[in-house]
Amino acid sequence: MSLMTHGSGLDDATNTTVTESKMSICDNRIHLLLASTGSVATIKIANIISALSPYIHKLSIRVILTTKAKQFLAGQSAEQPTASSLISLPGVEAIYDDEAEWGPEPWHRGVDILHISLRRWADILVIAPLSANTLAKLANGFSDNLLTSVCRAWDTDGQVDGKRKRIVVAPAMNTAMWRHPVTAQHIRVLEEEWGVRKDEDKGEEVGWFEVLQPQLSKVLACGDVGSGAMLEWSEIVKVIEDRLGLSDLG
Repeated sequence: MSLMTHGSGLDDATNTTVTESKMSICDNRIHLLLASTGSVATIKIANIISALSPYIHKLSIRVILTTKAKQFLAGQSAEQPTASSLISLPGVEAIYDDEAEWGPEPWHRGVDILHISLRRWADILVIAPLSANTLAKLANGFSDNLLTSVCRAWDTDGQVDGKRKRIVVAPAMNTAMWRHPVTAQHIRVLEEEWGVRKDEDKGEEVGWFEVLQPQLSKVLACGDVGSGAMLEWSEIVKVIEDRLGLSDLG
């Protein structure tokens, strides 16, 4: 799978969907870019999308799955549907993986660049779950796949696209990984250096990251008991509803 859209096959070229992204920026709809990374909590992405179905009259959803995220969505069980099946969920316009960024044909002048088009299209980016690996990449500015390229190209102050937008992340990892000092360091970067907050001197909101803290204690997929599990998916839905003002739509 490189990308999938309604009415298309998995192997279609990316140009079609990139053009759709450009055309749909001013479609009078709210745009949610939802991403999952390499954590078992990826299996909750279908729950998140389905819970947003009451808003499909105004909400459009595009999904990014990293290579490792797809390992959890291969049709292993009822709670682990195939990645391609997500396109059938209400509101989902397209699904992308890393291969959608540049393939299958070599790039040439005049062809839109997907991570830029998706940044422009999105009103918000929600990464749920955010793995330890992708957290490290974000905190250090890596852009080695589609998702991290979108994040690295984010308009952090609204001066490029004319609108301030945030990235909401829901970390999910093993307890020992969550408690590791380097994880705390990376979270500090996202929260304290780049986090959304009110600047009293400027009298305005600054920053672009919002971190949804993991659950304090839970039996994890690996069998350990402790912190690190992704915030309950239903709570993530509430955050999305609030940040996008969906509840006001009725």
